[in-house]
Amino acid sequence: MASAAHGTSLQMGAGSTAFVAPLLTQRPLHQSAPTQRWRPEAAPVSSGQGSAAAAAAAVAGAVAALGGRRQQGARRNANHGVTSRSGKLSAVSRPAVPSGGYCESAERCVRRKTRTINIGDVLVGSEHPVATQTMTTTFTHDVEATVAQIKLCADAGVDIVRITVQGMREAKACEHIKRRLLEDGYTTPIVADIHFTPKVALVCADFVDKVRVNPGNFADGRKSFDTIDELSEKDIEEAKAIIEESFAPLVLKLKEKNKALRIGVNHGSLAERILFQYGDSPEGMVASAIEFGEICRKYDYHNFLFSMKSSNPAVMVNAYRQLAREMYKLGWDYPLHLGVTEAGGGADGRIKSAVGIGALLLDGIGDTIRVSLTEDPEFEVKPCAALRRVAEMAEGKGVEPFEERGTRREGQFSRRDCNFPIDVPLNMDGSVLARATPSELESLDLQGLCDRFGLRLRKDGDVQKDWKSVDVVVVDGDISAAAATQLKLLLDVPLGVICRPGDNVPDGATLLHDAASVDGPLEQRVGGHALLFSGEESQDVVDKAIKSADPRLILLKPKSRDGVTFLGRRFFSMLSKSEETNKAPAMLWFNYPTSPGVDEDDLVMMASADFGSLFVDGMGEGILWDVEAMNFNDLREASFNLLQAARMRISKTEFISCPSCGRTLFNLQTTTAMIQERTGHLPGVRIAVMGCIVNGPGEMADADFGYVGSGIGKVDLYVKYDCVKRAIPSESAVDKLVELIKEHGRWQDPPSEDDDEVEAKELNAVATM
Repeated sequence: MASAAHGTSLQMGAGSTAFVAPLLTQRPLHQSAPTQRWRPEAAPVSSGQGSAAAAAAAVAGAVAALGGRRQQGARRNANHGVTSRSGKLSAVSRPAVPSGGYCESAERCVRRKTRTINIGDVLVGSEHPVATQTMTTTFTHDVEATVAQIKLCADAGVDIVRITVQGMREAKACEHIKRRLLEDGYTTPIVADIHFTPKVALVCADFVDKVRVNPGNFADGRKSFDTIDELSEKDIEEAKAIIEESFAPLVLKLKEKNKALRIGVNHGSLAERILFQYGDSPEGMVASAIEFGEICRKYDYHNFLFSMKSSNPAVMVNAYRQLAREMYKLGWDYPLHLGVTEAGGGADGRIKSAVGIGALLLDGIGDTIRVSLTEDPEFEVKPCAALRRVAEMAEGKGVEPFEERGTRREGQFSRRDCNFPIDVPLNMDGSVLARATPSELESLDLQGLCDRFGLRLRKDGDVQKDWKSVDVVVVDGDISAAAATQLKLLLDVPLGVICRPGDNVPDGATLLHDAASVDGPLEQRVGGHALLFSGEESQDVVDKAIKSADPRLILLKPKSRDGVTFLGRRFFSMLSKSEETNKAPAMLWFNYPTSPGVDEDDLVMMASADFGSLFVDGMGEGILWDVEAMNFNDLREASFNLLQAARMRISKTEFISCPSCGRTLFNLQTTTAMIQERTGHLPGVRIAVMGCIVNGPGEMADADFGYVGSGIGKVDLYVKYDCVKRAIPSESAVDKLVELIKEHGRWQDPPSEDDDEVEAKELNAVATM
């Protein structure tokens, strides 16, 4: 493959499905180009009807001054200085990348230092509280409905509200919406969400407080993924010049009016050129953001922030970290808006959002947040507030400096290489543990025991594991004879049983020891031993305990949740130094006592952030979520949901569903519920439900099947990127989706009450042969 830096093209062979990566210029994003070119001062733009024309003239002059680079494909100037009023470049100091790599500190939560920008009356940046956002679901041209919904969200406590602006009708409605809100005493900033339409952005910029643009479609038009088969550096430069011609007028207008901008990159809607250069990757997301940021800086406009959203929390976290790292290298200090896009609804959407947003907030990254739910927008406010409290409570918490092994801080991810025991039935993709007391075990009959741990009681009396059965029961207390009988039944299923040494311990149970108390070799036995660490032990204690016990598994149970992210990172770094002799899987055991003013929803967001901040980096092979304020069914379900959100153990169908907005072409909540009811029993299958074309096709890459609104009463069905059925009437679209899943061999019939009888007959037939 020849380098485009030498003037040759990169070609993709016929039928190839691979993307070409990374940078075609063979130059890191943060490096300056070898040449520098004068950057002209932006001409002032007048308000009113002449603004667009004046801005266009300014851009045309800039392009001409730069040597007509659209025609010549000249190399862009990648110097990252700030343009002064005189039009000359002034240097910006580039501080060293901090110890955290992508965040301020490697060992405690320290807010990333960002400049203050104003979004209406709301100030955003590291000197201010994390701001919360939501988005209306009304038709924007319906002024009365949109105003009412914005007021409802503002009354619920949200700081900023976004509205969709897909055309001139909606852009003109923004004037009336803003005026009505001010007349009623509401100063809540309004953000216009723009896709595909630069001219619409210029109009609504007169009325809203911020404009959000998507670099993937602002100038590149509607989505396609297979029209480029070669790309030279000249092609790249010409594409960037076209972007600047479309984007610079908006930049100049926002600068003149002191309005804010969000450069909102979406993993699912990257431009085709970016996809060709970088693949469907966080690197491509960062490159797309930086391109638009450089245009803003070229015109000395700095009242903007970035977002790097994905429906996959792991991709989202990686993208934000890479952008933060890149901005440290550039000396940039722009704020970040955090969100997991198309997270879904209910507990799934909340947990998925908390894993991604929480992991970043606990590293001090993030200045505004939105929890995107397939629900009415006012229901997004409470989980946002819960995550903001997570950030506030974590500020300054952590551990003493330590040496972190590996390349996590540089963005290279890998899961631990573990030796899973054959006599403890752990799940290699992520185990779910549950704590139980001996008295609780004694009180349960057989059905109650099955209900407690998610087991399946067959009609013939046999007990079996199910998709969402607990893997291991941790017994808290001395075991009585009656409790031992129950534990023997669990061991026979088989479930793992962990308990302290003592009387009545059943054969095959795993004995639990405090790591600090182990001072010599432990006796070998079926089920072996487990070690309990607080995370505060020294390296010597860790080494000695692991060598003496040769544990089947390890449990990390911090004394409090203060700084658990950093305590966990330090602990796993110590484990990595002891893994030459033992590679036991490690389970995270976090306890959440009842606290005044903290309800179940708050606990879910808090715990998902804590566990997720370690799981996204491959730290931890299982979860013991210990909380008294949740019933055991909800807690077990939430544990499985959290493992799935962290892209570990897939235990059910995963739904990627957008939160709805004024672009949505069907009732998203009702339709999503129908699809979930029909297809929710397909573990490992990912289904995307998208209200419109904006992010739909791109997000199909992270889903197996897609259901996308394509017109009033019409639906397109996708398999990955490919649209395979078009314009299906909505009343039959769910049936067609099920047929599509069957055609691709991913369907299985849902379990029925007759399954036990059929299976029993089959077993009896085998027994009589």
